[in-house]
Amino acid sequence: MIATSTDLSIMVRRCLLTFKPFRIFVVGIGFFSLCFLMTSLGGQFSAKRSGDSPFTVRAEVLGGHESRGVLRKISDMLEVIMKRMDALSKLGNTTDTHRIDELSSALDRIQPIGLVERIQAIAQNMSDMAVRVEQILQRSMASSRVREGTLGQCETPKDPRYPDCPSKMDWMRARWTSDPCYAFYGVDGSDCSFLAYLSEVEWFCPPLAWRNQTATPTLKPPPKKQAVLQCDIRALLEQVGTGKESLSFMKRRIRRMAAQWASGARRLDDKLRNHWREQKRILVHVGFLTEESGDVFSPKVLKGGPLGEMVQWADILTALHVLGHNLKISVSLKELHGFLGVPPGRGNCPLTGPLPFDLIYTDYHGLQQMKQHMGLSLRKHKCHIRVIDTFGTEPAYNHEEYATLHGYRTNWGYWNLHGRQYMTMFPHTPDNSFMGFVAEELNETERLNIQRNKVNNMAVVYGKEASMWKGKEKFLAILHRYMEIHGTVYYETQRPPEVPAFVKNHGLLPQQELQQLLRKAKLFIGFGFPYEGPAPLEAIANGCIFLQPKFNPSHSSLNHDFFRGKPTSRKVSSQHPYAEQYIGRPHVITIDFNNSEEFEATIREIIRINVEPFLPYEYTCEGMLERVHAYIQNQDFCSPEAPFPPVNSSWLSSAPGPFVLLPNSSILTWAANASSYSSWPPLSALRLLASLEGQSCVKACQSAGLICEPALYRFINIKEAFSALELQCDGLESEMNHLFPAFSAEHAECGLQQDPLLFSCAGSGAKYQRLCPCRDYRIGQVALCRDCL
Repeated sequence: MIATSTDLSIMVRRCLLTFKPFRIFVVGIGFFSLCFLMTSLGGQFSAKRSGDSPFTVRAEVLGGHESRGVLRKISDMLEVIMKRMDALSKLGNTTDTHRIDELSSALDRIQPIGLVERIQAIAQNMSDMAVRVEQILQRSMASSRVREGTLGQCETPKDPRYPDCPSKMDWMRARWTSDPCYAFYGVDGSDCSFLAYLSEVEWFCPPLAWRNQTATPTLKPPPKKQAVLQCDIRALLEQVGTGKESLSFMKRRIRRMAAQWASGARRLDDKLRNHWREQKRILVHVGFLTEESGDVFSPKVLKGGPLGEMVQWADILTALHVLGHNLKISVSLKELHGFLGVPPGRGNCPLTGPLPFDLIYTDYHGLQQMKQHMGLSLRKHKCHIRVIDTFGTEPAYNHEEYATLHGYRTNWGYWNLHGRQYMTMFPHTPDNSFMGFVAEELNETERLNIQRNKVNNMAVVYGKEASMWKGKEKFLAILHRYMEIHGTVYYETQRPPEVPAFVKNHGLLPQQELQQLLRKAKLFIGFGFPYEGPAPLEAIANGCIFLQPKFNPSHSSLNHDFFRGKPTSRKVSSQHPYAEQYIGRPHVITIDFNNSEEFEATIREIIRINVEPFLPYEYTCEGMLERVHAYIQNQDFCSPEAPFPPVNSSWLSSAPGPFVLLPNSSILTWAANASSYSSWPPLSALRLLASLEGQSCVKACQSAGLICEPALYRFINIKEAFSALELQCDGLESEMNHLFPAFSAEHAECGLQQDPLLFSCAGSGAKYQRLCPCRDYRIGQVALCRDCL
């Protein structure tokens, strides 16, 4: 050791006396960096204890004497080198001192040219050294396993129950460093750690007999609690947070509507008295407001941007809070990670342990973010997710394999959820659940004041952006002959040129001022865009007549850019189909704006008639609370459904099966003497009928005054349903087809649905009569059947 130190001292002295100044500087940085790296690594590894890692093999190997000894020797050698260099720098030899002075002077004259490249080269050398050290440690680990007899235990198992295990092992060997989350779960590059991870964190390999399987005890679900209605919104306002104009808008709305929510909660409480409600743990992740999604909405809140989504989210948050559930709110990825317990990394690793929430409400942006950061856990936990989806997602677009094979794939669909996990703003897609929002409800005093103060010749235009006014001069000129026209178009300094001079433009108004304007106006007129927003319902609730254009042909993804790429084939017949279908005249009038004579006659009619403020029950606070309560307590997409039909059913192979005709009707219902099965909506609501050829079940049920109910499809997806409807089947087949169950009269063939995810009220085929599971509904609440509460 003495000889070695002497040689090393001579080598360092020669370096100091003969190397070029910059090289000495570089060598010094290199030595110092290597010393720091090795010392840090040595400290990190030597500090390991068997309890620090979920993988005992890793703790045993990296905590062994060999690895610590190697790193300690390297660290000690580098420390000796640094001390020798320090001693040499203090030599009193005049020649050496002169040389060192020259070195200092030279270093002062160094130009920065090429400095970055040299430092990068040093960094690369350091990286190479780290790789070599890692190789030394790996060899040490391998020899340790041989000695301890564990090498055979870490061979890849060949178990037919786990066919993906070998390929996953190969993937881990090649890619385990691609995401820090693997190291978080104890993966260290050894086959033992790969197997432990793939059997305990993921589920591709069988459990290892030599592992301590009690390391991760199964946690019991928390005890069930009763939900209690709560009207104090202060805690909710604190949770919503600050920092974005969109959040400020939502908080203002929550405050303004607080009294109405409290009143609605009291009425619902009277209706549900003595009814036990389970409190759910709910996460609300508003994906479109996260910075990672771009958040294009917040900057436009005060500039005439769309507010419909924020109105709905504010109302969803309030409804969940008032219903008494344990609520968490996330508007950033950091918050999402914290609430879900996402491991650090890039999202390739699943969550471990149970999901800390019973329900997760999000949107398509949030769904994509959860896919990126929850890894395989999304597949495991997706039954808990509810997607707020304004325009709806039909089953043909939702089913990934089917959508890809049959041309229904879009940027937004293919998530393989149950159709009812998508929740819409209006009840336009029966395959989805109708979430909705609320509009302000008037008291009797306000209703009387509105009727006294209405100005018969005053109209307000539905269009906050100047671009919406382009090309509308013709019918605006006709309207101007009869009415004073008001606008609420956003502008900063100059009046938008698209708005005619005869229009009184108020600019963008706060919600309360807009309400006052609507309470005076007789007419609220739409230009055809935006589609299906909340404003027409608010106008109707304030006593306005809503005049809107009819679309001929109807707008859809086939002929209109706005709908292109959306996961729906729905055909929109007007600007606001809900208002046209469920409200109608006299509150809603839908005409062809291109017909000048019809348009002018309609304006004269509107001036003559008087209407009272009207708000559908389902858009009141009580109506939304009732609907959301029913969904939370009854919808369950996590528990597997019992097979249907069961093999021991008494009606199998006997006519007419479990269906009977309703009195004085051609519609079938579930027989009272047939076996009853658990379902929501209940089987008592089922109404079975066959559509016309080329007709969807949406239209077929509507024509009978009913609603199509996809939850009841599994009860009619049987051959007995065809017999009950007197459809004679020469052949019976089962396949993946979003139109099935259906009957083809051309070939007398009956088709059953093979995949429950493709049960679809939407869709039609020219040669098919579809079997449709319709249901009744509560007046003013189309989302719920009469027996659904």
